[in-house]
Amino acid sequence: MTSPEPLFLRACRRQPVERTPIWMMRQAGRYLPSYRAVRERHTFLEMCRTPELACEVTLQPIDQLGFDAAILFSDILITLPAMGLEVTFPEKGPKIEGPVRDHAAIKRLAVPDPTAELGYVLEAVRQIRGALAGRVPLIGFAGAPFTMMTYAVEGGGSKDYTHTKQLIFGDPEAAHDLLDRLARTCAGFLEAQVAAGAQAVQMFDSWAGILSPQDFREFALRWATRVIDLLRASPTWRDGGVPIIYFVNGCAPYLADYASSGADVLGVDYRVDIGAVRARVGDGVALQGNMDPGALFLPPEQIRARVADVLARAGRVGHVFNLGHGVMPQTDPAHVRAMVEAVKELSARPDAVAT
Repeated sequence: MTSPEPLFLRACRRQPVERTPIWMMRQAGRYLPSYRAVRERHTFLEMCRTPELACEVTLQPIDQLGFDAAILFSDILITLPAMGLEVTFPEKGPKIEGPVRDHAAIKRLAVPDPTAELGYVLEAVRQIRGALAGRVPLIGFAGAPFTMMTYAVEGGGSKDYTHTKQLIFGDPEAAHDLLDRLARTCAGFLEAQVAAGAQAVQMFDSWAGILSPQDFREFALRWATRVIDLLRASPTWRDGGVPIIYFVNGCAPYLADYASSGADVLGVDYRVDIGAVRARVGDGVALQGNMDPGALFLPPEQIRARVADVLARAGRVGHVFNLGHGVMPQTDPAHVRAMVEAVKELSARPDAVAT
């Protein structure tokens, strides 16, 4: 007899589930002592580029906290060196050498072959799938085109994204050329992760929230949709493919457009009521989110109340519980465990299975 599809994957496809599945952005990270122990011995890039280490830290939160899906340990910027941009990770945040700010520099960027240039990530996917042994699904991921553009143009993080806005408004043709290269890189990388064994994929658009609604449509949504269209048209997705999650940090101004991306699941940050998102985007797409990561600093009984509130607002079909952004390094793992246990208990009621 074929085993039923895991909770997480069923929820992504808006199928009835016996309880709400849970995973967490930055699931493996500095809040875990076991992660910090590995990090003390290796640089961040060594961990990303060594499949055995990526596998080890990916499994830590699954083994210790009981999430319903694992997410590949890597970084969204891992594709930039393959495109021709050097990336370093000092303690104050990533730095990109020689940021691209004109069309000539953009034209020098390659669209890499992920098998040739990012094989260590694909090997990590294969090792993680083997180590998980079917316990939970594995999520692969990549940076969405607009967010990757901000890093490539700014040279790192930014407060006002001046260089990015100078490019998109001052030379939109060059901006779209860059976004096209990033979209093709993203799609190829995600397809390769699925071919290696990823059972769902997520695009992180961490900085799309800096745009006005019309510019979000033109420079972020348009190119995220292009990635999704490329994936849907690929041989890997011929028989339906795996769920595609699109997360926009700061999605509230864009709800009228958000569901048009074609993603199976929309990630919802903590600045907006997830019930209001459901009302705006309709029932044709699953939602992921959206407890404030800061709420994990509350006492466990108050964390439970926050969990109950999100569950009540999100509804019973097509919801994956998650934080509305990444877990903070100072978070007590015991509070993360309290959240996981609350989600599992509170959502596993007789009325949890929708018809």
